[in-house]
Amino acid sequence: MEKENKFQLNKLLNENGETISPVLPEEIKNFLIDIDGTICDDIPNEEPERMATALPYQDALKILNKWYDEGHIITFFTSRTEEHRKVTEAWLEKNNFKHHGILFGKPRGGNYHWIDNHIVKATRFKGKFTDLIVKNKEIEVFK
Repeated sequence: MEKENKFQLNKLLNENGETISPVLPEEIKNFLIDIDGTICDDIPNEEPERMATALPYQDALKILNKWYDEGHIITFFTSRTEEHRKVTEAWLEKNNFKHHGILFGKPRGGNYHWIDNHIVKATRFKGKFTDLIVKNKEIEVFK
């Protein structure tokens, strides 16, 4: 069910009138979603055979497919390596996860700190997918 990204990007210019990286329309979210421990049980790279019998988290399936149907971009990212691509794609298809892409090779070990020139909103998964709500939290920023 992987679908090519064909979303309209808004052209942007910097203060000198030079083209910079385009952005999606504000109403479209670009979701990057981990696989192991987020949409199914946490299966380490060293035991990929377990993926064949892993059950999806039903709340994840429902919410992610809803977001996809609403027009948001769903991209899975994982610490799995390219050698796990076939089993991972087969599992996503078998369990009917709609998505636009998969990124392999995320660094292992957690404690992620994402630095980007685009707006990044991070949501820590704690066991249940629901629609997102807005909360004010303390964050780390550059001086």
